Amino acid sequence: MYKIAALGDKDSIYGFASLGVNIFPADDAAEGTKILRGLAEADYAVIYITEQLATAMGAELERYASRPLPAIIPIPGVRGNTGLGLDNVSKFVEKAVGSDILS
Repeated sequence: MYKIAALGDKDSIYGFASLGVNIFPADDAAEGTKILRGLAEADYAVIYITEQLATAMGAELERYASRPLPAIIPIPGVRGNTGLGLDNVSKFVEKAVGSDILS
C-alpha cells in the first residue's frame, strides 16, 4: 500500500501527523535530499514538501518530475508562501488543458 509523507521544517509539517501523514523534518537541502531519496524508494506515493525546502532542492526535485510516483507537492510553510506551489498547479493545468487558462 502506498503512503503519504510531509517533508520540511518541523513547525510547518507537524500538523500533518494528526492526519495520519508521516512527517520527516529537514532543515536544509542536503538533509532533505537524503530523506526524499529514501521516501521515493519506500513506496511513498505523495510527498508534501515545504516551498522553501523545495526551492533549495530544485535540481533534486527535477529527477522526479517526469515519474508518475512519487507526486511531490510543494506547500507553503510557516515562513511564508514563495508561490512555487501555485506556479506548479498552473503548469499542470496548462499541460492538461493545452493552454494557460489564467491569461
